[in-house]
Amino acid sequence: MAKNKERIDMPRQEIKERIRNFEEVAIGYTEEMALLEAERCLNCKDATCIKGCPVNVKIPEFIKFVVEKKYLDALKKIKETNSLPAICGRVCPQEEQCEKSCILGKAKKPIAIGRLERFVADWVSNSDIKEELPKIEKKNVKVAVIGSGPGGLACAADLALLGYDVTIFEALHKPGGVLVYGIPEFRLPKRIVEREVEYLKKLGVKIETNVVVGKSITLKDLFESGFKAIYLGLGAGLPKFMNLKGENLLNIYSANEYLTRTNLMKAYKFPEYDTPIKKGKRVAVIGGGNVAMDAVRSSLRYGAEHAMIIYRRSRQELPAREEEVENAEAEGVEFHFLVNPLEFIGDEKGFVKQIKLQRMQLGEPDESGRRKPVPIEGSEFLLDVDVVVIAIGQTANPVLLNVTPEIKRNRWGNIEVYDEFGRTSMKGVFAGGDIVTGEATVIQAMGSGKKSAEGIDQYIKTGKWL
Repeated sequence: MAKNKERIDMPRQEIKERIRNFEEVAIGYTEEMALLEAERCLNCKDATCIKGCPVNVKIPEFIKFVVEKKYLDALKKIKETNSLPAICGRVCPQEEQCEKSCILGKAKKPIAIGRLERFVADWVSNSDIKEELPKIEKKNVKVAVIGSGPGGLACAADLALLGYDVTIFEALHKPGGVLVYGIPEFRLPKRIVEREVEYLKKLGVKIETNVVVGKSITLKDLFESGFKAIYLGLGAGLPKFMNLKGENLLNIYSANEYLTRTNLMKAYKFPEYDTPIKKGKRVAVIGGGNVAMDAVRSSLRYGAEHAMIIYRRSRQELPAREEEVENAEAEGVEFHFLVNPLEFIGDEKGFVKQIKLQRMQLGEPDESGRRKPVPIEGSEFLLDVDVVVIAIGQTANPVLLNVTPEIKRNRWGNIEVYDEFGRTSMKGVFAGGDIVTGEATVIQAMGSGKKSAEGIDQYIKTGKWL
């Protein structure tokens, strides 16, 4: 096979088809495409791409197996450090992590590491080859993991591989956390999450759903029932609002509610599923991150004639992945840059009908390094809408923490940890992911979950705390 020099693009559904369905947009590499892309890898001795990966996947080694068509071996190599390759290959911002560190990226486009990771996981799953489970020496020691998001799943997987008896407690009726309630089917199909969760179950991980720790059961209860350590992977599930006049009008959603109704409760299949959602014609999503892109692209699939992003900075400052912004632009999303909401205006029945906006200009950089938006006096105007989704971020859900004063929090409501392993102020309790750092990426949450698994193992073996 002649060595390919150009990066292989990812096939996608045709735009006119995908904007009216919730099926996965990115179709994935064929075997031929994967081989051509893998051939580009320089197989560097000093693999900087590994350093760019929060879970340190041995990238050149798994890609070498792809070149040799040893896909099961490639998957085994990935799973040495990453228990969720089919998920990470789809939603991780590789362009800011492993691919950003790729040596080839200095002269050409970097290796499509995430796409190859996805290919390997999907190929093995779709083949008749049975994935062998690693041999595990059981310790007969119980550890609890609270939350089944990416951090919790990664922590649970590593603990199970170390031989611990792991139980995950999940508040919702399906495991996966933000992977199932926050990311739409067209970006991460639920069957992929279910497949990865099934692998954890095969490792011996038990999952109890519909358990709200802090309400149904407390941390003290868990310790008294024999658990020797607890990992808190609570995520950041409490939506932020803008505290503007009219924010309580009907048909104004938090992104959390809008996407949970869509993703986990299948509102897009109403009335087959009995979850209603307002399918507006003029939908405005306030925010510029991945969550905002997910919400606005969902509204298009509900039939919006004008699906709009309202963002107070310029396109250059958008925090969403470039790939997701490009998908949104291609699908016809309207971007209103350098505008900021001042007020929501309702009709006589209490439904939102307009947003009062003000134009902005960029000033000096703020603490985030991005130029701060500054209002332009006298530039207010009205925008007609019938649905608004507020996607300006999320913060820590206080349900568990409010009944656990032993765990110290910082001024943002996140859990304070005292070392790289996520030790909290309560003995035997570790924490990681968004509940510690604030909103971050799937792979960063996984990295912290893995690190906490290492810390839990040390703690149980030594009994040493802070």
